[in-house]
Amino acid sequence: MSGDQENALQIVASSEKVQQNGTGFNARAVCNVCKRLYRDPKILPCLHTFCSDCIAQLEPFSRCPSSSSSRDRAVTRGSGSEGFLAVTVLCPECDSEVDLPASGPAGLSTDHLALDEVFLETLVTDGPLPCDLCGEGSAESRCEICALNLCEFCCQAHRRQKRTASHSVQALHELKSRGRLCRPVLCSLHPGQELRLFCQPCDLPVCLECSATLHRDHGCCPTRDVILRHGDRIRELVSVHLRPRLERLEESLQKVNESQESLTSHVEEVAKEVRAFARGYASAVEAHCVSLLHRLEELHIQRRNQLQLQRAQLCQALLDVRGGVEFAERLLSCGSDAEVLSAKAVTVQRLSSLSESSYDPQSAAGPDDGSSICFLPSEPAGDVSGYPVVGIIHGKTVDPSKCTVEGEGLLQCSVGQSGHFTLVCRDSGGDQLTRGGEHIVVSIAHKEKRSCTTVASVVDNNDGTYIVSYTPEEPGPYSLWVCVKTHHVKGSPFNLNIKRKLRRHSGTFHCCSFCSSGGSKEARCGCPGTMPGGFKGCGHGHKGHPGKPHWSCCGSTAERSECLPESVLNAVSARGHLRTVEL
Repeated sequence: MSGDQENALQIVASSEKVQQNGTGFNARAVCNVCKRLYRDPKILPCLHTFCSDCIAQLEPFSRCPSSSSSRDRAVTRGSGSEGFLAVTVLCPECDSEVDLPASGPAGLSTDHLALDEVFLETLVTDGPLPCDLCGEGSAESRCEICALNLCEFCCQAHRRQKRTASHSVQALHELKSRGRLCRPVLCSLHPGQELRLFCQPCDLPVCLECSATLHRDHGCCPTRDVILRHGDRIRELVSVHLRPRLERLEESLQKVNESQESLTSHVEEVAKEVRAFARGYASAVEAHCVSLLHRLEELHIQRRNQLQLQRAQLCQALLDVRGGVEFAERLLSCGSDAEVLSAKAVTVQRLSSLSESSYDPQSAAGPDDGSSICFLPSEPAGDVSGYPVVGIIHGKTVDPSKCTVEGEGLLQCSVGQSGHFTLVCRDSGGDQLTRGGEHIVVSIAHKEKRSCTTVASVVDNNDGTYIVSYTPEEPGPYSLWVCVKTHHVKGSPFNLNIKRKLRRHSGTFHCCSFCSSGGSKEARCGCPGTMPGGFKGCGHGHKGHPGKPHWSCCGSTAERSECLPESVLNAVSARGHLRTVEL
């Protein structure tokens, strides 16, 4: 068993004892995977150290065949590990992909600094350390070559032996006071042999025996002769390349941390503003709510008073009309002729007065049931304490006498064509309503044909306007009724004139107006249209225009324009096509 392996076993025993004592560990002496003191610590290519057992338990990220390096072959020589698959794992510390040698975790470099930290951790713990040789006495010294804790008896025996007589033995209390452990690094192949030489071709520290056997042709030199050159290379990489980058990274990280703190502070300030705004807005909305309810209550009282007044008027009119009717009926049924005649004058005067001036519910507007009162949540309502609010109480009632109708389709239209006009609902003040939902009735009836009616469609624009469209099928005069809540709007009923459908002149008939007019060149067609065809030779030779040119009207494109007899022209004129006109 090599010195490092023996040392690892001793460290395991000391680690377990330290953990049982419950003492807090130095972070540099603890493995981040098992959370215990390092046991045979190995350095991954990313320079993070873990226990050899912990590295072996990592789940492989990938596997691939790989030839062992000279270093792996030197370390694992005789172990039969050549030809193993190279394994890639994820570092538990930085998640980097790192390759393990074909020999496994044993082929990684040992972290001797971590071993020093572990030993120092065992030194500072309470309680005596046991002797690593006899296990009975309390350790008082430590052999730096063998890395063993020795009691007084074992220490003397260690010095008496010829093989270990030259080893450096230090007192444990001196090591504790020194605070740093400086111990030799032993060869893993030759126990007790310190790595004092360096093989440059293999780039490995070796012991004297290794240089004489395995590396005898490599020209090994003492480590003190090459440490400056190799140490300077490390120092150059650190000071020239990595230290400036480290400072830049720390500076950038500090800026990010400051920005993060500033972001958090700014977000908190904005959150305070949002909360203050929300409280103010909630107060404004609450105040607006109270205002809306107050306005609603005012409309309630107003409409209730109107209904009470209307009820009082109806009650009084009911009493008056009932009294007059009862008196007249009793007079007629019970009175004699003389009694009826004697009371006729006053009775007729009273009944005539009641029929003329009494309250008539048909002529009056119907009772207001409050349906005109509504809440419009999307309508802007101005500002309350500097906050814009929406939602209004709409209490305006449509007044049919103030409603207006606009559009060409209100007065005239043609058969088969679509007529349109717009109804604008207004309140008693003449202002246009801003909502829809009114009960609109449109009736279009023929004045001469009672069975002839035209269906009208009404489209509510939800802004107080209504589009009315219709398509008449019969010509003639019509009566157009436009009613809102069963009452005629201003100007209703309207007189609507439906005209006949105009037919386009097809141009297939040609009137010889030159012939029928007795040869006058100024004759015009009865369509009435111009005659772009101009003069054309008739070639008929009949009386009135033998061989003379004549007019061809209606844009005819016929190759030959025939002259029609006057009887034919009159027949065509009777069917509404073409006719000649008197000059």
